[in-house]
Amino acid sequence: MKRIICSLLLIVLIVSLIGCGNTKPVHPDKTSPPPLGEKTSQEIVDYSQYFNGINGCAVFYNAQDKVYSLYNEDLCNIQSSPCSTFKIISTLMGLKNGIISSENSTMNYNGTTYPVKSWNENLTLKDAFQNSCVWYYRQIIDQVGKEEVQKELNELQYGNCDISQWEGSNVNPLPDLNGFWLDSSLKISPIEQVNILRSIFQGNTEYSQENISTLKNIMLAEKDTDLSVYGKTGTGTSGNAWFVGFCENNSAKYYFAVYLDDKNAQVSGQTAKEIAIKIINSSISK
Repeated sequence: MKRIICSLLLIVLIVSLIGCGNTKPVHPDKTSPPPLGEKTSQEIVDYSQYFNGINGCAVFYNAQDKVYSLYNEDLCNIQSSPCSTFKIISTLMGLKNGIISSENSTMNYNGTTYPVKSWNENLTLKDAFQNSCVWYYRQIIDQVGKEEVQKELNELQYGNCDISQWEGSNVNPLPDLNGFWLDSSLKISPIEQVNILRSIFQGNTEYSQENISTLKNIMLAEKDTDLSVYGKTGTGTSGNAWFVGFCENNSAKYYFAVYLDDKNAQVSGQTAKEIAIKIINSSISK
């Protein structure tokens, strides 16, 4: 009898472990900031003057005062495609897994005529990041592989962690210009974008400081004597666009995400970047 009971308990244990291994966490479309081991506070701000009638939102996190400033709070919590802002994460994945080793790591151009002229040649990591070259990062992600990509996204708690549409949703006519991060299955909210950046640059992830330094170097977007802005743009196909990153000077550091969602306006990552820079120059860097 004892042997039968033990056998039944063993079967139950095995089944429960298998169930845990195959269970994917449920991530709602609306999110809230996950705890990062720090007591933080939030304030609602009005940045409408910088958006000039464009529907969008902004999250700024003051790393010194530990305060989130939110404009259009509801939209700050809605998950959407990261688009090319995902190159921040895929850069780290490529470096961690030895696919690339430095900002000078080169991928060979295959001869396809791409819609962006700067993509039609061999590119270094720095060139690919700053020109937002999709085929370069498609090669990185494919070489990292589905299993490792899923593992690292889960560890980062990156949005809904959904890479089920690995090849993308065919928003672009060329296969190597599609992916799960481009108007496809992977989604993340502006607040989650900020928290991911916090985790990475505060040293709370598995990525090495050397790899994070390489990423930071290629993220540099604006620099003057008093302030440096680091970031990545992203542009979707349905009036959605991003600029995410951080800015710092000698006394302060802010992580930010500006997201635009307006089908009636001609928006792009550059539009989001311009709005972010205006906010930084007018409200943040003072």
